[in-house]
Amino acid sequence: MNRYLLYILGSFLVSGACGAVFIPLINRFCKKRNLYDLPNARKIHKTGIPRLGGISFLPSMIAAFLLAMSVFNTVGANGQITISLWSCLFFVSLVIIYSIGFIDDVLGLNAKTKFVFQILAASILPFSGLYINDLYGLFGVHEIPFWIGAPFTVLTIVFINNAINLIDGIDGLSAGLSLIALSGFLVYFMSGGIWVYSILIAGLMGVITAFLYFNVFGKTEKGNKIFMGDSGSLTLGFVMGFLLVKLSMQNPGVVTLPHNNLLLAGSLMIVPIFDVFRITFVRLMHGRAIFDADKNHIHHKIMRAGLNQKETLVLILVLACFYITLNLSAYRHLCFTAIVTVDIIIWVLFHVVVNHYIKKKGRKVFYIEKENDNN
Repeated sequence: MNRYLLYILGSFLVSGACGAVFIPLINRFCKKRNLYDLPNARKIHKTGIPRLGGISFLPSMIAAFLLAMSVFNTVGANGQITISLWSCLFFVSLVIIYSIGFIDDVLGLNAKTKFVFQILAASILPFSGLYINDLYGLFGVHEIPFWIGAPFTVLTIVFINNAINLIDGIDGLSAGLSLIALSGFLVYFMSGGIWVYSILIAGLMGVITAFLYFNVFGKTEKGNKIFMGDSGSLTLGFVMGFLLVKLSMQNPGVVTLPHNNLLLAGSLMIVPIFDVFRITFVRLMHGRAIFDADKNHIHHKIMRAGLNQKETLVLILVLACFYITLNLSAYRHLCFTAIVTVDIIIWVLFHVVVNHYIKKKGRKVFYIEKENDNN
């Protein structure tokens, strides 16, 4: 196992080094081509920021993974690493998502077009035999057949893909939540001896760490600040959607992991998942289309309550860690449905408190105005 840990660490470091090299080059390219994320009433930043940082994610992850696998094959490590059909088709799907994100960042695509390609990419996986086949007792449901599990899997991946994309609204938030979730996935897959995915996850974590440095600590006046764009957020969302399905699928012959994998995997991404559910409800409640943009996401609300951007980032990351700790502590003692119910109650109470402070500031709890409203 120690040898595998070296490959995982090596993958993380190589990917981080790739990110440290690629991201400044991408930044200069954006400036040369005038590829900026421009401010508007819905966005937090006040000046144009280069927006293609996320195109470094996939190449860095793959480079680190291939190098780690090459070293593994050269030195002849104990054990065997195999790459399944699921893994191959996952990469095909990921390239589709990455390409759509890149095209959107450079040329622009409407939400419905991106949604169609997300469904297409997600649909490839169930046909390779990878799908959620057990709900582990959620609402009394356990094993589910393919004809239910396949569309549910597609819906889940697309949902998580959009959840990570939509919560990318302040510096470090989408990347920070992704890094927390990927750390959890890394621990789960290492505990099951799934080394291919462990090395792959470590590679993605490395470049995200490098990106966070430029995104959170970069300065506009120094010209080293950058956003990930859709190429980054869609890539992260799709990878984590895939990992959730991979972890959740009941397949004892392949994976030996803790009971109730779906709960554990979902807990890693509970904040963006709950945020999209709430946002969708708010938009429907106000007669808005679900694809409409607004300022009702959790980070928008917390900032309206009085916190600055960095304080908001820390609070949301702490909330994500709290949920993970709570659910890990409870899953051996409570049923899946009870834990989800408690999670929802806590989420509602959290927003009740945030709403209270928003009202104390004399601001609107729900931001439903048009984009030219600067309140």
